[in-house]
Amino acid sequence: MPQRFAGASFFQPFFCPDILPSTRSDLLDNLRSALADIDASPLRRRRKLTESPCAPQIGLNGKPILAFASNDYLGLANHPQLIEAAAEGARRWGVGAGASHLVSGHSAVHEALEGELARFVGCEAALVFSTGYMANIAVMPALLGRDDDIFADRLNHASLVDGALLSRASLRRYAHNDMDVLADMLDASTAQRKLIVTDAVFSMDGDIAPLSKLLELAEQYDAWLLVDDAHGFGVLGPQGRGSLAAANLHSERIILMGTLGKAAGVSGAFIAGSTTLIDWLVQKSRSYIFTTAMPPMLAHVLLCSLELIENADDRRRHLNALIARFREGMVPHGERLMLSETAIQPVIIGDNTATMNIAAALLERDIWTPAIRPPTVPAGSARLRISLSAAHSAAQVDQLVTALSEQLATHARAQT
Repeated sequence: MPQRFAGASFFQPFFCPDILPSTRSDLLDNLRSALADIDASPLRRRRKLTESPCAPQIGLNGKPILAFASNDYLGLANHPQLIEAAAEGARRWGVGAGASHLVSGHSAVHEALEGELARFVGCEAALVFSTGYMANIAVMPALLGRDDDIFADRLNHASLVDGALLSRASLRRYAHNDMDVLADMLDASTAQRKLIVTDAVFSMDGDIAPLSKLLELAEQYDAWLLVDDAHGFGVLGPQGRGSLAAANLHSERIILMGTLGKAAGVSGAFIAGSTTLIDWLVQKSRSYIFTTAMPPMLAHVLLCSLELIENADDRRRHLNALIARFREGMVPHGERLMLSETAIQPVIIGDNTATMNIAAALLERDIWTPAIRPPTVPAGSARLRISLSAAHSAAQVDQLVTALSEQLATHARAQT
């Protein structure tokens, strides 16, 4: 058994009060004041401690809770075949890669996973990353610089915004899914290199980008098109091949990002595209070069996950039936729903405090629906972000609809 150090005595030399600076600092006071402002909004983010594996029914605060909070869209996160694959992968590969991919961390199972991902999404090559955030901040700085232009949907995920800022290219944001505004921006651009970047399925609204029109504009103005398919991969398109496959789109100028911790049920992400693009990213993507490789045991699990996704048509049909069931049940409150036909079903409340209160009231009834507030969403659009999974049952969705409808009715009465 590993030795456990007695914290106080072991760390005593490093935290002895005699060697701490004695001068007064306002640094922590400034943080406390800023945190108090966040509390007053109320916008403080707080973590909930779950006590069981990811599933529709989870342990929270010592009791079972019906959860509509995860992105486990196909219900694979606790799948017995993936659990067995994890044990098998650990026995075969150990639990850590030990180094970055370009030193000694790139194993045969990483190589196999990249080949299978490329095949699955219909691209020449793929590159595996440890997280979706790392994948998104990898691409734009590797392809563009100060004299270039990036055109981004205003509702893109934060990782896409950060990737654009890291590139030092000019970031031009167009109104959500407004192709006319985007066309005008592209037409006015004199940059030598251009890139359009969009979520495929928008993570807080649940709607789908007009991918065909985006590719048409990319072709017209000779731009790259980066598509973040975090919430479409595994769910949309034939055999779950994603949003681009659903739209039957193929082009060498498309750069596809997909995550492996949502519908795939595991962890990680990938970029897929032409062989030339992937070769360039291996040379220039800092978040790929300068980090330890994904544990090979997870790559082993993901090979199993891909097989499950490819053969999960029944799960996808069930998920689509649940989406339709939820939206039908919420017809009396239809003005609070968004135009989403995906597993992400936001219910707009508007006011931050009211959103928190409704989420708390639902939790009192053992139903967890996350309250999403600014800055994650625009001011005045605080919402419950309901995520449906193929692991949910129709009865569980009905339970949610009943409880949520009662809380919305109570909130409406309080407003009058």
